[in-house]
Amino acid sequence: MKVIILAGGGGSRLFPLSRKAYPKQFLALEDDKSLLVHTVERFMALVPAEDIILVTNESYQYHVQNELELCHADKAHIVLEPVAKNTAPAIALAAKYCESELGCSQEEVLIIAAADHVIKQQEEFSECISRAAAVAEKNAFVTFGIKPRNPETGYGYIEAGEETEGSFQVKSFKEKPDLGLAEKYVAAGNYYWNSGMFAFNLGCIMGELAAYQPEIHKLLDGHSYQEVHDTFEDMPSISIDYAVAENSKKVRMVPFSCYWNDIGSWDAMYDILPKDKHGNAVKGDCITIDCKDSLLIGHDRLIAGIGIDDLLLVESDDVIVATKKGNSQKVKDVVETLKKNHRKEATEHTTLYYYWGTSSSLGKGKNYVMRKLRIMPGKTLPLRMHYHRTEHFIVLSGTAEVQRDEKTSMIHENESVFIPQTSRYQLSNPGRIPLEIIEIRNGTYLGEDDIVEF
Repeated sequence: MKVIILAGGGGSRLFPLSRKAYPKQFLALEDDKSLLVHTVERFMALVPAEDIILVTNESYQYHVQNELELCHADKAHIVLEPVAKNTAPAIALAAKYCESELGCSQEEVLIIAAADHVIKQQEEFSECISRAAAVAEKNAFVTFGIKPRNPETGYGYIEAGEETEGSFQVKSFKEKPDLGLAEKYVAAGNYYWNSGMFAFNLGCIMGELAAYQPEIHKLLDGHSYQEVHDTFEDMPSISIDYAVAENSKKVRMVPFSCYWNDIGSWDAMYDILPKDKHGNAVKGDCITIDCKDSLLIGHDRLIAGIGIDDLLLVESDDVIVATKKGNSQKVKDVVETLKKNHRKEATEHTTLYYYWGTSSSLGKGKNYVMRKLRIMPGKTLPLRMHYHRTEHFIVLSGTAEVQRDEKTSMIHENESVFIPQTSRYQLSNPGRIPLEIIEIRNGTYLGEDDIVEF
């Protein structure tokens, strides 16, 4: 059995914490572990890391590598999508990787999971996956259904038919309904939320793609993984639900008996967090006085809530979002407005990720920019030079090896180094702990294009 985790999404429904440059799967919502780490660890209770394949966008490669190191899953495979193309092409690319690079047989069962769902009750989860794998071994296309807890309008629904050996015939898939229709689905008792998780063997998915998505299949059939990767951009952008699930005659549904939540809004986030005796869910440095049934998430600043009810308030280091409960689906409208106004907040966090570590904005003003660099052990920044600015580096923790022109020196905690204009320099972390540095840029022009790399 191979587990394919889809980790390429760049959703904005949890803005301002989730953005295109730092999507939901990398957020640590309930504890200090990201949703991606929780997902990997959940499956590592079933398979070794080398049987896990993560499909992600090329721009998230270093995020994913960092998360795998944190959960000791370095042997997991990373498949990089050249462009974002929805779930059907992503699954097709991963299936070809399993076939071509891992040597999987046509009978190999593939479990498809999202990287950003909250799932609890490990024992029940493992049992559901094992039951679905057994059904998939019989050449079925298996989807996972969630018994509705309420008439949710944000999910698609699965209409279940006759039950046989722990799985149900799928009579139909339903689009996201309005409230009245959702209430009818829940009352009927045989409708389930569509989790977006699947199980099938390699031969089944290849056959179903051939039957219902010939445009995708022709790019797979008879080609190597590298050839499929190189022509990935030619695949149609379509979800696996539309591409196969809603057409296939082999679909079976296995109910999920454990807790599941795709955290599709701040209202959903409120539901999963622990509450105080007044129904408030609080994270970060927050004080509540006479508040009820509210969500307060702080990042850098103290947040004081006084006399508020049914409020969702989320603070990041550059944005604050506040809305009444029930309105959080409109957060995506804020993001669209920011995009129209060409605001960088729509896509970027103040922390950016690179192969060597991270760079976080601390502040800027006339003729200066301050950032905090975190360089991982053994990593080196490219050799570079600036025409219009100087650089001043102050070491907070760790030891920096600094090459400036022809001179190399070691800079320790509370020490600094100055880089004049047009000097070639390079920063490295030769130590075993992360190197943290304050970078101060000074000059009349501080644009990112004033970086000459060698």
